[in-house]
Amino acid sequence: METLLSPRSFSPPLTKPTSSPSSFSRPITSGPKYQSSKFVKPESSLPKNLLSDAKQACAVGRRRSMMMGLLMSGLMVSEANLPTTAFALTPVFREYIDTFDGYSFKYPQNWIQVRGAGADIFFRDPVVLDENLSVEFSSPSSSKYQSLEDLGSPKEAGKKVLRQYLTEFMSTRLGVRREANILTTSSRVADDGKLYYQVEVNIKSYANNNELAVMPTDRVARLEWNRRYLAVLGVENNRLYSLRLQTPEKVFQEEENDLRRVMDSFRVEKI
Repeated sequence: METLLSPRSFSPPLTKPTSSPSSFSRPITSGPKYQSSKFVKPESSLPKNLLSDAKQACAVGRRRSMMMGLLMSGLMVSEANLPTTAFALTPVFREYIDTFDGYSFKYPQNWIQVRGAGADIFFRDPVVLDENLSVEFSSPSSSKYQSLEDLGSPKEAGKKVLRQYLTEFMSTRLGVRREANILTTSSRVADDGKLYYQVEVNIKSYANNNELAVMPTDRVARLEWNRRYLAVLGVENNRLYSLRLQTPEKVFQEEENDLRRVMDSFRVEKI
């Protein structure tokens, strides 16, 4: 059995220019009015009628006062008559389609693409830098995957994914210890009729606060990070494709629904 994928790090990868005709992103929202793939040109932020500095400052001040008044009154009315779920913001997603390599997925609109060495494509949350996603696939010249069954069951595939993560995160620092657990493994048939495996892994990293200390009591292990890793596997074009999500465990508890939407959106296409 071949290795799942060649070990790679999560350092920002080298990606194809977004202007390539074979890959593009487009906004995805719910509702019929968002079904068009056309882009809406943003309106200019410049005012049509330029005011003098004094008049403009006065206008801005009045506008801010009016907005604050409306906001406070709106909040009081809303809190009195609407459930708390009414204040929840519906996240907007974009779809990334790579027709050259044969895959697509949706990702949060505010995530940014990072260029560098590594995966085929890499997106990252601009605020939570440890939260990111990437797509990798095996080379058809060195592997001939016919189906996901070549990896075995989802549980067996999960063990391979875990070994790959531990290999990538192997550290040469003294006093570093990693704890890893497979949380869930599953399989599903998507709306394209293809089989996909999903694997969820938790990895914790511990490091000694004084790794050079002579006495064991002086080497106290502390938690460096605690992350959730989610992988979706699919086979097409004699390749094994892998969408991988990484997020801090605390962030995952807050954004689980959005991250699972990203996982469920992953598709592999014939090229």
